[in-house]
Amino acid sequence: MLDIALLPEEYAVCRLPAGSPVPAGLLNPPADSGVVSVTRTGDELSIICPADQVPADATVQTPWRCLRVAGPLDLALTGILASLVVPLADARVNIVAFSTYDTDYLLVPSVRLAEALEALRQFGHRITT
Repeated sequence: MLDIALLPEEYAVCRLPAGSPVPAGLLNPPADSGVVSVTRTGDELSIICPADQVPADATVQTPWRCLRVAGPLDLALTGILASLVVPLADARVNIVAFSTYDTDYLLVPSVRLAEALEALRQFGHRITT
């Protein structure tokens, strides 16, 4: 059983072309402005951010809601993401997952939030809003 927090903001999944700079201010927002994740590959610059911080000229998928597993989690633990994605897959809720050093995050489509929360609760997880 995991403790999971539903973050208050709506989120966006964004894509910028390979080689794009990280948009100014995205990594230094006010402390209470939500989670931002930036991943650079040879093919793209991918950004997950609150919907009100979407970079100009990005390809965007929105709206998503963000779930944060209470952490910090020991990096040696196994099965954390599986315990989240299996009940969501069984409920046919699509997700975007990302992790930090301390914990794991899941994005679920805003229109599927109630179904996602119910599936996680039925699996035994505790959700705080």
